[in-house]
Amino acid sequence: MSMTEILAELPKLSPGERAAVQAKLDELAGAGWLDPELSEADKAALDTGLAEYQKNPNGGSPWAEVKARIEAKLRK
Repeated sequence: MSMTEILAELPKLSPGERAAVQAKLDELAGAGWLDPELSEADKAALDTGLAEYQKNPNGGSPWAEVKARIEAKLRK
């Protein structure tokens, strides 16, 4: 069976079957992909965000507000 055929069949699987396929893929990939190494740029971005949060923990918006703004823009 080709990869194209396999990918075409995946949506036809039940949720339980897809979970079994995912478990096998996880097993084959090993645990390394679950704990990827961050790049220096990613680490710097996280450090910057954390520093900004520590300076002003109330400066952001709650997720519900952010989600509502995004949904409102998508409805336009």
